[in-house]
Amino acid sequence: MQIRKPEAGDFEAWSALYAGYAAFYGVAQSEAMRGQVWEWIHDPGHEVQALVAEADGRLLGLAHFRAFARPLSASSGGFLDDLFVSEDARGSGAAAALIAGVEAEGRRRGWTVIRWITAESNDRARGLYDRVAGRTPWVTYDLKL
Repeated sequence: MQIRKPEAGDFEAWSALYAGYAAFYGVAQSEAMRGQVWEWIHDPGHEVQALVAEADGRLLGLAHFRAFARPLSASSGGFLDDLFVSEDARGSGAAAALIAGVEAEGRRRGWTVIRWITAESNDRARGLYDRVAGRTPWVTYDLKL
């Protein structure tokens, strides 16, 4: 399995994975929205970055992440926005490899933490997350604009 940045020829496979991620969380997502994110991850000036997991010429999963400032600790961290592995590739190690890829990128950049959220009901993923990271005591809020 290879963890790498997405390339131009990956769009269709990446788009199918990202549509699967949106469906998993019940989020309405259009082709135009996926196109916007694809543009972001290929724009060196945009904060959103991406990695994909590939095996045997097939994309198995994706990770989208970005840096964020941590004023209280005067440091920078990374936020893992999206992590998804196709249903038929779950259990392959792709999710752990993608997290490790984001971790390596964070270490390269001098980040002090990689942070992410997931649905409380996402039991399968939480089993992995509990092995590779520490669960925080923080409660998340959204102020809709």
